[in-house]
Amino acid sequence: MRAALVAALLLAGSLARADDPYDIIIRNGRVIDGAGNPWYQADVAVRGDRIAAIGHLQTAQAKRVIDVGGAVVAPGFIDVHTHIEGEIRNRRTADNFVLDGVTTVVTGNCGGSAQDLPGFFNDLKKNGISLNVASLVGHGMVRSTVFGSETRAPTSEEQTRMEALVDEAMRAGAVGMSTGLIYVPGTYSKTPEIVGLARVVARHGGVYATHMRHEGDHLFEAVNEALEIGRQANIPVEISHMKVANKRLWGQSKKYLAMIDAARAEGLDVTGDQYPYTASSTALAVMVPSWVAAGGKDEQHKRLIDPPTRKKIAAEMKENARKQKRTHLDYAVVANCKWDTSLNGMNLSQVSKKLGRKARLDDEIQTVIDLVDKGGAQMVYHQMSEPDVARLMQHPHVMVASDGSVVIPENGVPHPRSYGTNARVLGRYVRELKVLPLEQAVRKMTSLPAQRFHLIDRGLVRPGLPADLVVFDPATVADVATFDKPHAYSRGFKYVLVNGEVVVEEGRHTQAKPGKVLMGPGFTP
Repeated sequence: MRAALVAALLLAGSLARADDPYDIIIRNGRVIDGAGNPWYQADVAVRGDRIAAIGHLQTAQAKRVIDVGGAVVAPGFIDVHTHIEGEIRNRRTADNFVLDGVTTVVTGNCGGSAQDLPGFFNDLKKNGISLNVASLVGHGMVRSTVFGSETRAPTSEEQTRMEALVDEAMRAGAVGMSTGLIYVPGTYSKTPEIVGLARVVARHGGVYATHMRHEGDHLFEAVNEALEIGRQANIPVEISHMKVANKRLWGQSKKYLAMIDAARAEGLDVTGDQYPYTASSTALAVMVPSWVAAGGKDEQHKRLIDPPTRKKIAAEMKENARKQKRTHLDYAVVANCKWDTSLNGMNLSQVSKKLGRKARLDDEIQTVIDLVDKGGAQMVYHQMSEPDVARLMQHPHVMVASDGSVVIPENGVPHPRSYGTNARVLGRYVRELKVLPLEQAVRKMTSLPAQRFHLIDRGLVRPGLPADLVVFDPATVADVATFDKPHAYSRGFKYVLVNGEVVVEEGRHTQAKPGKVLMGPGFTP
């Protein structure tokens, strides 16, 4: 039934008003269709919100003709790992995404999603957005709604309530469920709890997307857990922002990918995503043992100021640093400290010195504990190797995703991935380092993520499909955002169309808001 519906939509889109002028013709482009096929020369015509025709259309008429002079015309990029819930309502144009070629995002990752998905979706529809949005339902959000930040397993009644909330979210249009198993309260959950929820998601045709329990010391145990959840729940698995985040394990991306290949060989539908940087970004609180946060902020504060408990916390943090062969915490840089913006851009060694402490690990750990108690901060962690990044990028089942958010220019010192992920892949890893061919890079940004998250009519340049398109110059496309100066838009993206409307023209945002909310396969109107 679903396939027949899609076919009917495609036929209707390709035949409707065939004698009328097109709205837009993009002429003289090198079309990369998103499927991994070689580029070919063609014109692309748009009528309404759909691609109407592809071919040599030199005699065709259109209300507007855009001659791109041999630039690449590709499907709009689909960023499957984002966190836009917070700022999208303050900056609905999502400039940092669309100016990096992104036309669709999947949010609700790492266990965190809007608590009221229908309300979130309705707000986006009512007030407008410049790109398309799909969302996962967050396991952390569901767990905290039912029984807060308690460290225990759910009772049978609580498990049933959580499953009901997940069922409601899937019917509301979620494309799957995410977990953040290093974050509170996800870190307190055990595998059977997640399997039970994932089975509900599977009944609705959704995906299990996981920020795994470990990405460093216990990386491979975490991978095994993710795969086992996929097996037991019979659900496709998406491993979020794949990385090897421990210097001691650098080079082990080979083993990581071998585990993925072995799982696929046995019939498990598993893929992953990755951002093209050797640094990650998350909250400062992850440096403190997760048990410290149990019971909420008040209980956390009591533990952090209690001398014996504080000593225990510091000892665990020091042991973790020892396992990573670290003598200082200078690998961690403050991206945004809302309660003291003077710390933004400083690494933790520098912050510790600023607070009058000695340049040694023990003192830096005390600084972290103090900062967490005062409200924490968003951090950037430099802890991966370039060869691992490149190796993961070459794998055919690993897609490109930013793990970024909608950013407000000049607000803090955020990770540059929110501005430059796609441009960095196309400029640095395709053009300069030749890590992978251009057509394969585009596939990792378009049809592969569309396939993974059941966005069945996105990710390809085909007649009848929505006109989400990006035009870029492969010789000049580049990321401009850096870790020191992250607030800089990518260059080389000439045009971006979302649902047939131009949202980027000659590298500038038009302020158009033609984006749509994309519903998952379990959506019940």
